[in-house]
Amino acid sequence: MTFRLYIVAKNFIIALTKIIQTLNQLKMKMVNLKSIMGVVAAVGFMACNPLSKMAKKAKEVNYTVTPNPLEMHADSIMIDIQGSIPAKFFNKKVSVTVTPVLEYGGKSKEFKAIVLSGEASEVQGTKISYMNGGSFTHRAQIPYEEGMHKATLAVKAEGAYKAAKKSFDAVKIAEGTNVTPLMLQNDDKPILGADKFNRITAVSSYAEIHYLVNSPQVRCSELSDADMVAMKKFMKDGVAAGYVWKKANIDAYASPDGEITLNENLANDRASSAASTVKSMMSGAKAAAGKADEFYAKNGKGEDWVGFKKEMEASDIADKSLILRVLEMYSDPMKREEEIKNLAATYIEVADKILPKLRRSQITLNAEIEGKSDEEIQTLAGSSPEGLNVEELLYAATLTNDLNAKLDIYNKVKSVYPEDWRGPNNVGYVYILQGKLNEAKAEFEKAASMNVNNAAVNNNLGVVARQSGNIEGAIEYYESAEGTAPEVGENLGLVYVKKGDYEKANQYYGSTKSFNASLAKLLGGDIDASAKMLGEISDKDEAYSNYLKAIIEARNNNQDAMLKSLKAAIAKEGSYKAKAKEDIEFVKFWDNSEFQAATN
Repeated sequence: MTFRLYIVAKNFIIALTKIIQTLNQLKMKMVNLKSIMGVVAAVGFMACNPLSKMAKKAKEVNYTVTPNPLEMHADSIMIDIQGSIPAKFFNKKVSVTVTPVLEYGGKSKEFKAIVLSGEASEVQGTKISYMNGGSFTHRAQIPYEEGMHKATLAVKAEGAYKAAKKSFDAVKIAEGTNVTPLMLQNDDKPILGADKFNRITAVSSYAEIHYLVNSPQVRCSELSDADMVAMKKFMKDGVAAGYVWKKANIDAYASPDGEITLNENLANDRASSAASTVKSMMSGAKAAAGKADEFYAKNGKGEDWVGFKKEMEASDIADKSLILRVLEMYSDPMKREEEIKNLAATYIEVADKILPKLRRSQITLNAEIEGKSDEEIQTLAGSSPEGLNVEELLYAATLTNDLNAKLDIYNKVKSVYPEDWRGPNNVGYVYILQGKLNEAKAEFEKAASMNVNNAAVNNNLGVVARQSGNIEGAIEYYESAEGTAPEVGENLGLVYVKKGDYEKANQYYGSTKSFNASLAKLLGGDIDASAKMLGEISDKDEAYSNYLKAIIEARNNNQDAMLKSLKAAIAKEGSYKAKAKEDIEFVKFWDNSEFQAATN
């Protein structure tokens, strides 16, 4: 019994093993069949996938880029790409992503991509016809980075069909970037609160002496009038203060009544009597200059018809319009007088109210006050600034070129004259020159609080904003001060060059002659005007000016002049050798032996 059970169990195990082997063989066949089916399917898909065919014909797509070479403006590189796609190239169900890529110095930077799509593609993009082909335009920009002057622009495209993707060969479409705008000099123009110091100050005193009809005699009562008393004091004070007496001008008149010849002589006599009176007063004040006859400029003016008309216009005489009409109708003095006297009642009033005012000598006594010497001002500025008025103290800062010394003086202005906005403004001005933007801003804001909307202060706040990178803020400040000073126009010109708006930059530079203004003209396309201005500016012999001139001559294809200017630039600044060898402005000369000799 036991043996039988053993035989049954053994046969069962053998049968089970055969079944398992059979199943394993069937499984392998099924797997192989599945693999074969997969390969067949893949081959079929590849046969239907249009990407490979498009990749092979990708070189038939034509790309052009503007500008070429590329150009840097407003801290960016902007490109316009036009693409032309041939007929029967673009599959109806395919989409292609086209990405411009800038490669430079081992780095790369992608521009924004554009998507093209076939007529039956569900992908959103610029539609391209299969039968007719098509075209596209694409504008994009990237921020400029150092090293991008030596770059290659390529177009990379990747096609997509259902779940499959395929990269097409990259196409190089431009080489090199023009970076001439980077030559802009950061010469922002702050404005100093200028002093009004005059070493020589002109002063004068004015008085009138009036006479009786037909008389040149100076009456004592005239000498006690307020204007003559003031003139006498002017003389006395002037002698004490050390005035330099210049001249006494005396114009004398007669009223327009009576004989003309008599009145002319009378006017001369009145001028002489007035001069004698002033001479006596000058003697009394111990003013030595008054002793000389030539000190007195005597002018007898004859009949004063001009004064007569003026007094009539200001009067309330009833017939004044009639008399004024007579003056317009007749130019002959005798005829005028006759017609006026015919108005008997009116003439009496004229003789009483008008004519006495015209019988006079007008005296102007002129002198000059000579201020402190430069040495005196410098000494007081250092030891006793309160001994100087604000104009003298501000002027003291102009007597030194040392920025720290200037700063010390302007801080003294702030201390001694705290209400004057020029103190903090000028402290801020020095801080700008020293590159201390935060300190400068604080001082300018203080000045602005003291003198609201001051154009100079607003300009200076604009300089701080610009140098801090806030271009729009700078423009706002500058525009609030526009037209008040040439510095404002230059600053606006500078910011608009940085913005890449060369038309506006040139408008603001106007007639300003500077390196930056010349550069703006070149960037705006006016090569001749740029070249002309370069020859007129004060820094025309500087390295950067010669280098710009070399660029101008290169654009004009003037090899000899270009080489001359380039060599002059290199002689003053050796770094221009390496720059020129990579500067796309000179690309047409890179293989020239003379250019190579100059830059090696």
